[in-house]
Amino acid sequence: MAMKSFDETVKMTDEQLGVGRSFDIVGRDLRIGDRRARLWVVNGYAADAMIERMVATWIPIQTLKTVPDLQAFLERYVSTGDAKTETDWDKAITAVFSGKTLLVIEGYHGGLLLEAKQFPLRSVEEPDTSKVLRGSHDGFVENIMKNAALLRRRIRSPQLTLERLTAGERSKTDIALCYMDGEADPALVEELRQKINAIDVRSLAMSQESLAEAISPRQWYSPFPKVRYTERPDVATACLMEGDVLVMVDNTPAVMILPTTFFRFAEEINDYYFPPLVGTYLQMVRIVVLVMTVFITPLWYLLVKDATRLHADLHFLLIQDEYYVPLIVQLLLVELIIDLLKLASLNTPSALSSSFSMLGALILGDFAVKSRWLVPEVLVYMAFVAIANYAQPSYEMGYAFKLCRMALLVLIWALDIWGFVLGVVGILLLVGTTKPLVGKGYLYPLIPFNAKDMKALLHRRPISRENT
Repeated sequence: MAMKSFDETVKMTDEQLGVGRSFDIVGRDLRIGDRRARLWVVNGYAADAMIERMVATWIPIQTLKTVPDLQAFLERYVSTGDAKTETDWDKAITAVFSGKTLLVIEGYHGGLLLEAKQFPLRSVEEPDTSKVLRGSHDGFVENIMKNAALLRRRIRSPQLTLERLTAGERSKTDIALCYMDGEADPALVEELRQKINAIDVRSLAMSQESLAEAISPRQWYSPFPKVRYTERPDVATACLMEGDVLVMVDNTPAVMILPTTFFRFAEEINDYYFPPLVGTYLQMVRIVVLVMTVFITPLWYLLVKDATRLHADLHFLLIQDEYYVPLIVQLLLVELIIDLLKLASLNTPSALSSSFSMLGALILGDFAVKSRWLVPEVLVYMAFVAIANYAQPSYEMGYAFKLCRMALLVLIWALDIWGFVLGVVGILLLVGTTKPLVGKGYLYPLIPFNAKDMKALLHRRPISRENT
């Protein structure tokens, strides 16, 4: 900032911050020694007790004649731990909106940025979507500094590096790039750093999702997720120790884990809070159930579509009751109804949740069967699919498989067994051509093949020096 008079600086800063225009922006005139001063802070961020203590220290100062510049003032009279001088006024204005306090004193060039803030914050509690029977019950929150502290609490090593970046022309959202120096791939870290710095958007309104979409390859046709998320500090810590990189975005508890591959979605935190044999069993169950959610209803529909191809031992799969609605319509209709119930449950007040559950059971159960809109077999298979989806810790992967399953059903209806073959080949091609956000490939360690890493993903290894 070019040297301006005190009055010009105050007028410019008041205008840029919106003092008088926005009720939450506070500008306070002070007299420090023999000079005028002005302090700016966002009222909702202000730690009143800390600011009051600092102002009480400054007011008794008799003169500043022996204080040559702001740096000297900072060293003598500022008690807060995080404080610095700033001459770039764009950075100073952004810092105030980020929660810092700005102090300008007549006769001194630039301003002082003081860390005297307290964000509105919920308590550190276990995430609803990732609970464990044993283990820690804390979780990330919407404050990036609190999240960084949760990592530091578990990794007390100078190798843990947390780089601060910003993105969004207007939002100036804080982003933290977290990795273990010496464990993470430096080329991968640099690639991520460049991608984040190259983001050209006005704001990251949807936090981690906005960031992921801004830096991910453009593949609108691929439903498979390119990023894993966690709200658990223990999961994030384990990934860091194994060489992964975390991306934390301010205002969200969801932390991005990179690089992401297809097979990493089979991992789940509960596997590591049980003995290795039990953890391996749970992992195998999850993989088998995951495959079944994609193929169980398409295979059943393919078999009952033409009863002549069924072996006598499989006749129990045939539908015995009379029905009016074609099977393909029934299957797709229940797929949509299940999603409708999920969306409706999100907006249902807790006081009405039991009534909503009873209504949903009646719609999908007794009424639908008696009116012959649905057959019991369809409800049984779709109930299994709906329950099995909750065994998948990633919602994004669950919906990717759901779309693949619905496409398979439509192809079987149109082309019979050739539709099934075409659908399976299409799914494999879709997975194989999905581009990861960063890393060696979406199908790593299968393609390119790495036997050691593949073995590690398919069973729960005992804790050792190399396995955290």
